[in-house]
Amino acid sequence: MKKVLTYGTFDMFHIGHLNLLKRAKALGDYLIVGISNDEFNEIKGKKTVIPFNERKEIVSAIRYVDMVIEEYSWEQKIKDIKKYNIDVFVMGDDWKGKFDFLKEYCEVIYLPRTKDISTTLIKNCLKG
Repeated sequence: MKKVLTYGTFDMFHIGHLNLLKRAKALGDYLIVGISNDEFNEIKGKKTVIPFNERKEIVSAIRYVDMVIEEYSWEQKIKDIKKYNIDVFVMGDDWKGKFDFLKEYCEVIYLPRTKDISTTLIKNCLKG
């Protein structure tokens, strides 16, 4: 069984998130999604609208997702890759090159983002 791992905040879930998860699942048989908890988002300087437990429930309900784990630090990625025997690590291409150090452990793929949609764009539209 080929296992795929991706991470994200998945705040204000939108079609770009769904497209990423669908394409990530297509790269293997089992998709694990790490969702940044609220404390880690604060460390990253991100203000989320939807709390972690609700974001986790939303992502867990997506049919492409087989398992959801909590992301709490930058350092946990290598541990998770080893723990879950990951074959493919996937991120959006806005992270291109940032996770190449993981190629020592598994294949690393950066998928193109969905055009004209992002959580930042939605937040800016809501601000007016």
